[in-house]
Amino acid sequence: MTTDLTNKPTDSGDFRLPLDVKPTHYDLTIKTDLENSIFEGVVKIDLDVKKETSTIVFNSANLKLNDASLYSDELKIKQVDPSPSLDDQVERCVLSFSTPVPAGSKATLSVGFSGELTGAMMGYYKSSFEHDGTKKYYALTQFEPTAARRAFPCWDEPLLKATFAVTMISHPDTVNLSNMPVISEKIYEHQTTKVEDPSLEALFSALTTQNSPEAQWKISKFQTTPPMSTYLVAYGNGRFAYLESSYKSPLSGKTRPLRIYSTPNVIHQAQYALDIKAKVLPIYEEIFDIEYPLPKLDTLVAHDFDAGAMENWGLITGRTSAFLLDPKKADVLAKKRVTVTQSHEVAHMWFGDITTMEWWDYLYLNEGFATLMGEVIVVGIVYPEWKVHSSFISEHLNDALDLDAKLSSHPIEVHCPDANQINQIFDSLSYAKAGSVLRMLSSFVGQERFLKGVSIYLKKHLYGNTVTKDLWEGISEATGVDVPRIMDNWISKASMTIGFPVLTVIENENGIHVRQDRFLESGPAEEKDNETIWTVPLALLTVTNDKVNIDGSVVLDTREKTLAIDTSKPFKLNAGTYGVYRVLYSDERFAAIANEAAKGDAVFSLNDRIGLVHDIMALSKAGFCKVSSALTIVDILHDEQEFLVWDSIAQNIAILVSTWWEHEAAVSDLDAFRRALFAPIVKRLGYEYSLSESVDTSLLRTRAVGQAAAAGDTAHVSLRTRFADYMRTQDDSRIPGDLFRTTIRTAVKHGGREEYEFAKALYENPTTSPSKSMSAVMAMCASQDEACIKDTFTYILSKARSQDIVYFINGFQTNFRTRRSCAQFFQDNYVEVSCQLRRRRAGLNGHQLSLENLTKEEDYEKIVDFFKDKDTSRYNLALSQTLESLRASRAWIERSTTDISEWLSEWRKGMSRSSPPRSSSPR
Repeated sequence: MTTDLTNKPTDSGDFRLPLDVKPTHYDLTIKTDLENSIFEGVVKIDLDVKKETSTIVFNSANLKLNDASLYSDELKIKQVDPSPSLDDQVERCVLSFSTPVPAGSKATLSVGFSGELTGAMMGYYKSSFEHDGTKKYYALTQFEPTAARRAFPCWDEPLLKATFAVTMISHPDTVNLSNMPVISEKIYEHQTTKVEDPSLEALFSALTTQNSPEAQWKISKFQTTPPMSTYLVAYGNGRFAYLESSYKSPLSGKTRPLRIYSTPNVIHQAQYALDIKAKVLPIYEEIFDIEYPLPKLDTLVAHDFDAGAMENWGLITGRTSAFLLDPKKADVLAKKRVTVTQSHEVAHMWFGDITTMEWWDYLYLNEGFATLMGEVIVVGIVYPEWKVHSSFISEHLNDALDLDAKLSSHPIEVHCPDANQINQIFDSLSYAKAGSVLRMLSSFVGQERFLKGVSIYLKKHLYGNTVTKDLWEGISEATGVDVPRIMDNWISKASMTIGFPVLTVIENENGIHVRQDRFLESGPAEEKDNETIWTVPLALLTVTNDKVNIDGSVVLDTREKTLAIDTSKPFKLNAGTYGVYRVLYSDERFAAIANEAAKGDAVFSLNDRIGLVHDIMALSKAGFCKVSSALTIVDILHDEQEFLVWDSIAQNIAILVSTWWEHEAAVSDLDAFRRALFAPIVKRLGYEYSLSESVDTSLLRTRAVGQAAAAGDTAHVSLRTRFADYMRTQDDSRIPGDLFRTTIRTAVKHGGREEYEFAKALYENPTTSPSKSMSAVMAMCASQDEACIKDTFTYILSKARSQDIVYFINGFQTNFRTRRSCAQFFQDNYVEVSCQLRRRRAGLNGHQLSLENLTKEEDYEKIVDFFKDKDTSRYNLALSQTLESLRASRAWIERSTTDISEWLSEWRKGMSRSSPPRSSSPR
């Protein structure tokens, strides 16, 4: 059970705007004054009047409005409301006029506005960077999901698409960017610049025209956009530099310019992201058979940015760690991060931008598709050696199943009645689970037919808005499959389906009996929580005459079913691990599958082995089997060759160590097991990387060194020596880029004040690459020195960028010495930390991170008591999930401590009698 002390979102129909009028076009003029951190402007909005009305209702937040007027084409009159009614709670403005505008007519609303450029990372905000020792500023937008209203008055809902003609006014030594290309740009001169629109006269008449650049202003006009939602509008102003490339459309032969912008001091780190954009764009066009429709596609890299990146149509934006890397020392993981981020955002140019969800309930239509297309299908074409179809299991599928195994989960298609609820659904369910369910459907119907259906869906709804049934219709048309019958219980909010099944396999003389029940991390679901019957593609793998057969057509659409197979031969459900479910076998069958899997790919694929490791550990946490069974599986796989299997092993052993962190004997024994698994790999592969080696070899070395060092292996001595040389000489050439994070973290953990200060200086250096900067954060938080720990807590509140606070909290959670002090710091400074996190949609999980590893019974009660008098409406989902996780972890510890101790004791005895340590090498 969970204690429900959280604030529920108010299901208020008032949050949605009335549809008496509908916007069709915005003329938006914005003046940016970076020196004074303010902006002002005028927006003229063409309206179709759908119903006679004397009131106009639109969204506005944190803006000063002035000169609001409405002109009716039919009445030929202009009406003014001198005192607009602003409602801060629902972020909207109501204008009232004496004469109603008639239905079926057209009208134009004109509103002046002004606001402050703050560091809020939403709306139109400012970001900072240091150059030559001086702090400088630039401005950019972040509107998703509901922050366009913070930059200009608008109908801020995805359904209400319109065209946008943007004009920007700025100082001439700055660059203006928006969704579309610039069509004209000139210096403002009072005598020669004509202002034909009376509503703009006040704005332009205030512009100075002296000869000095500081006093001059330039006017940049941009092409009009196609119909688009407000959350995708974007613009920026600053002293940017850029790199340029292009791509040739495979559909039309047109060549489109591609640019990436950043501040001049880091532009040299942007080439790789630009190259990826040029590679993936033609692939998307060919897959969807739809040409990218805009004249250009820019990327703007920001030092302060909410979340990772944003798919603004024609002007992608994102943080430095999402798009920049050191071209001389880029590690594989940094390259993967930039690649998948850029590809993910380009996927949105179709999923979300050309075709947009009707409301935030259907966010998964954007993010689930961008996850599958942008991070798997397309990246797999560009970099087949990365095996992204397999890494998806650990990076997305397992992550989704972990979150979805809670009673406090939510459907993929989720009701969003207000802004607080909307902000919370940008989570693993909207991204990873949605991507996983779509991947399962693609596997079931065949990827080629699936993508054909997606193309049909996009073509039918170009520049429109969609709901789930529109997608199902497209895929059904391409495949002939009744897609809603299969998918509704996985997706639909109407069915209120939450979670996923565990399939229990019982062997008998006739074959296997399979039963589905909802899987919960806390154990078997109660009857009231176990009512859903999913349509489950079983992907049944069997072996006949030494030949592997996979039956992809068989489904389980009832509570239970018997399948006639020969159980004397290897078999397995969920072949390829495409299904969004766990499978529970007997201990004997698990061991048999593992023993066969240990032989390589002949029967069970790489995907099968990854899924096996994740399934058995998740099942043991829920009490369906013992942890000792999971450890046995890992031990059987000790000669595994593939990095991705070792990666899944590392993740799950780390979970055990993290859960039992306050049980010294258990941690010591588990670390001994980790050393036995990974130290031999380190010994075989060493610490040096080669350009000629495979990606698997590089990744396995990185993972093995990190695991061995974390487990206390002597590997940390070599790392510390290399870091000491770096500190002495300022030359990091002896530290491979792939090992930098492990090296700096290990050095600070086992070092003192000198190592700590070096890491802090690296974080503060504006020329440090994003990957190194984040490594420095993790290192600062790894210190065992109490004075350094205290200094870092102070640093979080005084000097850390708001976007990085979550990284600091996460760093403290990887340091057992600071887990409890981090939770106490969060509670002692709740108001200030919450204020910082409030700036960020992605910061909502900061509360969760600081508390999720407190596993004592009294911890749970203290947390419940702490939040009783707090407004938790912005993070009620995360808080419920945290409380549920604490109960599940506590139960796991109570149930399994003896089991783990006994298994490891027997393992040690076996190791003492065995031959020299095992070794492994990747393919």
